[in-house]
Amino acid sequence: MSESKLKGVQGLPDYGTRTDEITIFAGPCAVESYEQFATVAEVIAEEGLHWIRGGAFKPRTNPHSFQGLGEAGLQIMQEAGKKYGLKTLTEVMDSAHCPMVHSYVDGLQIGARNCQNFSLLRTVGQVTADTDKLVLFKRGLANSVSEWLSATEYITMNGNENVMLCERGLRTFETSTRFTLDISAVPVIHKQSLYPICVDVSHPAGVRDLVPPLARAAIAAGCDAIMVEVHPDPQNAKSDNAQQLTPAQFKDLLADLREIAAVFGKKLV
Repeated sequence: MSESKLKGVQGLPDYGTRTDEITIFAGPCAVESYEQFATVAEVIAEEGLHWIRGGAFKPRTNPHSFQGLGEAGLQIMQEAGKKYGLKTLTEVMDSAHCPMVHSYVDGLQIGARNCQNFSLLRTVGQVTADTDKLVLFKRGLANSVSEWLSATEYITMNGNENVMLCERGLRTFETSTRFTLDISAVPVIHKQSLYPICVDVSHPAGVRDLVPPLARAAIAAGCDAIMVEVHPDPQNAKSDNAQQLTPAQFKDLLADLREIAAVFGKKLV
């Protein structure tokens, strides 16, 4: 990937992205069936993107909520990914699951609730050390940037430096959104580290109509990737139904984001 030729404002440092590509991680909150997942995979492939995400194991606040399909969900992801030529990304929640999850997908996500689960972070680093698979590491609900960066070393010191950080919103006093998106984390991470940074625009929004403006803001702030939830029938989704985009809404969003990215000399991949 070529370095961006854009320069910062004269006299000020440039905290923008380091490449001319913005990766899109799109897919349903949870893998519910092959048909559901493959429908989204087809849309992503048609748009010329490279990654699909989905949850096989779901960390739910309510223990009675849908917990994911487990290994069956991983198998669905692997099958659909191969059919549509997409790389797959899913969250791993338990150290005991790491080898199994690693065997099915191309990237492992560490969720916000496990930001300081140091045992899990070590295990993910160890399991992925030989393959150098992507580890997408989300910021915790109440973690400072310095705590987040320190925790990242539990992964890298155990063998895998292919880490991308992911800002996904903080828990604050504000209730008008699901979480408060710290958009300033993008330039701060670029200033304080060499890690690329993704912005999850679905979880802080909490409702689908707020997803597009947050995504536009993320690109303007210089993010290296965006994560967005897409479901063929959001109203009947088994989790996070209010914030997932339909395929048509996702396509419209991509059209907008491509125009904004082009202003900064970048492209979506």
